[in-house]
Amino acid sequence: MNQGSSVDALVKSLKAELDRYPIDGKLPSSRAMVESYRVSPVTVARALAQLAAEGLVETRPGAGAFRAQPPSNAPAPGDTSWQEVALSADGATDAVPRAVDASGVLVTLAAPAPGVIEFNSGYLHSSLQPEQAMSAALARAGRRPGAWGRPPVDGLPELREWFARGIGGPVTAAEVLVTAGGQSALTTALRALAPPGAPVLVESPTYPGMLAIARAAGLRPVPVPVDSDGVRPELLAAAFRATGAGVFVCQPLFQNPTGAVLSAARRPDVLRIAREAGAFVVEDDFVRRLVHQDAGPLPRPLATDDRDGVVVHVCSLTKATSPSLRVGGLAARGPVLERLRAIQVVESFFVPRPLQEATLELVGSPAWSRHLRSVAVELRDRRDALAAALRRDLPELALPHIPTGGYHLWLRLPDGTDERAVVAAALRAGVAVAPGRPYFSAEPPAPHLRLSFAGVAGTEEIGEGVRRLREACDTVLG
Repeated sequence: MNQGSSVDALVKSLKAELDRYPIDGKLPSSRAMVESYRVSPVTVARALAQLAAEGLVETRPGAGAFRAQPPSNAPAPGDTSWQEVALSADGATDAVPRAVDASGVLVTLAAPAPGVIEFNSGYLHSSLQPEQAMSAALARAGRRPGAWGRPPVDGLPELREWFARGIGGPVTAAEVLVTAGGQSALTTALRALAPPGAPVLVESPTYPGMLAIARAAGLRPVPVPVDSDGVRPELLAAAFRATGAGVFVCQPLFQNPTGAVLSAARRPDVLRIAREAGAFVVEDDFVRRLVHQDAGPLPRPLATDDRDGVVVHVCSLTKATSPSLRVGGLAARGPVLERLRAIQVVESFFVPRPLQEATLELVGSPAWSRHLRSVAVELRDRRDALAAALRRDLPELALPHIPTGGYHLWLRLPDGTDERAVVAAALRAGVAVAPGRPYFSAEPPAPHLRLSFAGVAGTEEIGEGVRRLREACDTVLG
């Protein structure tokens, strides 16, 4: 039983027994619960914390947990219907609606129900995360002099230097800002580069989280199709001409969701087209550190070919470590750097210093390179296991491209398939998959699914997950 299901089971048991205790009566000690329910101390602590959050128990440091006083009759809820008008009033007839659909992001963040195989995760399974190395790094960081003091708003100089070396080319530490992960960096970049109501060019399909950022900022995402070699330059140029956009957001390496890599022939075209349009290219280099063992030499970031300040580069350590190690880099050249810095300071002040110090400890330890080598092997094996199982059990699902980096495969369903029905049937069968619709900023050309192979326990679970998906497709496809 995993930790989440153990906590849920214990919470359910404790709720059923609360009536045995008087108000303000003391519950058994944590040690007694560990022995009685045969769970870990961590499970007991999390279950009590959940009950406390629900107002059912009160935890008192040094004394234990007590049954809480039931809440008095709650007042009637207020009338919040006025907010529908307030949130819809844009103040101008041509304003872009700012309603935010976060479903495409939440599908990769929500914890699955017990027993559900997670093919929709955006992060490494806990068995692939460098948990021991991160814990040791955090412990060492906490002992550093000044570890809990206020850091420079741009980030620790050593960490900025580390990010600059990782990007390479002409990028210097002075041109790097440390951010609270890639999502935060993308939010800052779009706010800095485009005013509300402006168009922003995006790859099609693309990362739903970026579409949500754009729409929350009042921007209008305009799709530019990609193929196996990345974005198509002739369509990119046409989109700039048609819209007058000042920003193009792309993922040149192992694009999400297609896994495509921008070809060497197209790289200079993308930079030239953007430069001629007087526009910025936001390069989301999100999985460079999740390369598979069988990959050849990786192309350098677009930022290394740019000396005119066209590229605003975003990178992060989160995908290669843990969802909670939210540390990234944002690099830019020229006056735009000051605007990026100002927006980040206003929004978040700075990334907490202990997290930056722990990151430095992690990437500076021998465990870091060992972790990356281990993940490269594991991801290759899981990718191959998923591709082989799909070809064997679900040959009607087209798999046009198998990437050598990243953590997912992009599948095309047969024309006319209701992808929402497939996703729902899959969940009923015990496997969570991501629908393709949220990856498109306009009407999709075909139904798709995205399957992650990084968030599962191993190759055996991959085989079982595909078997369940086969069962689901049989109920929908016939």
